Amino acid sequence: MRVPKYRISLTQQERETLRRITRKHTAKQSVVNRAKIILMADEGKMNQAIAADLGVNVHVITTWTKRWLERSNDPVEERLQDLQRPGTPDTFTPEQWCQIIALACENPADHGRPITHWTHRELADEIIKQGIVETISPSHLGRILKKRLAATPQPLLAECQS
Repeated sequence: MRVPKYRISLTQQERETLRRITRKHTAKQSVVNRAKIILMADEGKMNQAIAADLGVNVHVITTWTKRWLERSNDPVEERLQDLQRPGTPDTFTPEQWCQIIALACENPADHGRPITHWTHRELADEIIKQGIVETISPSHLGRILKKRLAATPQPLLAECQS
């Protein structure tokens, strides 16, 4: 039998924390599986046996035992989390969003618009006209405003006012 490439040796505190995670009813199943992988590896089980017990590919076992060792300075819960994904950077700064939201709260007539309420198209045009951003689509503006204002309108507006 081959010896696992990444050997796990847990402290008693780490072991207890991992066991608690595996018993927690509200824990994500992916995190629970990762905790089980580490616990089984600590017991000396081979990667193939762990993979068979948990119904996952052996590469998953290697990935998580390696990551566990690489992140040894992090708290146990953080070591079981996915890595940050790069994704695209935010298009607009928080300051720009504050300006956009502040403008959305103003009366369109104050900006020479012959309407009583902002439409996404009119608001997007005014945002570009004022130079807050170079370009923004009305549909994107609508989605963002809906998401941000529906979730927490008061704290968001208060944050922009300070």
